[in-house]
Amino acid sequence: MLEISRSEPLLSAQFSVTYPGKPAVLRDVRLEIQRGEVLGLVGQSGSGKSTMALAILGLLDQKRSRVEGSIKFQESDLLQLSERELRALRGRAISLVLQSPLSSLNPALKIQTQLKEAWRAHAPGSHGDCMKAIRAALQNVSLPIDDEFLRKYPSQMSVGQAQRVLIAMAVLHRPALLIADEATSALDVITQSDILALFRELNRSTGMAILYISHDLGSVAGICDRIAILHQGEIVECGTTSQICSNPQHEYTQRLMAAVLRLPAGAYLQNKAEAAASR
Repeated sequence: MLEISRSEPLLSAQFSVTYPGKPAVLRDVRLEIQRGEVLGLVGQSGSGKSTMALAILGLLDQKRSRVEGSIKFQESDLLQLSERELRALRGRAISLVLQSPLSSLNPALKIQTQLKEAWRAHAPGSHGDCMKAIRAALQNVSLPIDDEFLRKYPSQMSVGQAQRVLIAMAVLHRPALLIADEATSALDVITQSDILALFRELNRSTGMAILYISHDLGSVAGICDRIAILHQGEIVECGTTSQICSNPQHEYTQRLMAAVLRLPAGAYLQNKAEAAASR
């Protein structure tokens, strides 16, 4: 595992998200992501996990939502940047992988076309430079790099292949931070395991930090260095994977862990916590 710098966080956030006439979705959430670490964000449906991801990327509807506080990333406060400045960061310094790859990819465009558009959004260079970067990204996620594969449409691939294409697109420019929002929840167990291993390998080989958002504690325990627990719009606990899994402090985390450990997968989770403690 890569050595994680504890000097200056890659991302340091303290913010709230509200909508007119409704209770706050996120209330003074505080989150730090260190360079090179994998941080898990766990919470039940409706707790505000996806809202947090969209707020970091500046993708919430600015007319309907209100984000107050600060989200500091690489010495810039993302909440103070213009839309043009945010577009320059999205896909280059911060990338996003969503739950459904077939919904995220354009069904009318070939894979090569979509990867080219993602490359040209942030990098100059010749067609040769572009194709070299695309093939390297596909190779990094264990996909074919031949012309036949590049000419395929999303509907001609399995869900697992489409998710790998989406990840290749997200890491094309070697971002400092990858946000994976329920990126494995739509996959079968075997494919999910492959994608989790891929995330960990990308983290190790490139030093890319990952914010891994999920309600699945088993997968979070499998790849994350630390885990933050989100409950009713607040981060109620944050600690190492081993500490959260074996010695949770907050009442909600304790109830969450007790519920998981009563399931057949509980032994798997305990094993992952022990493995994390020995890293």
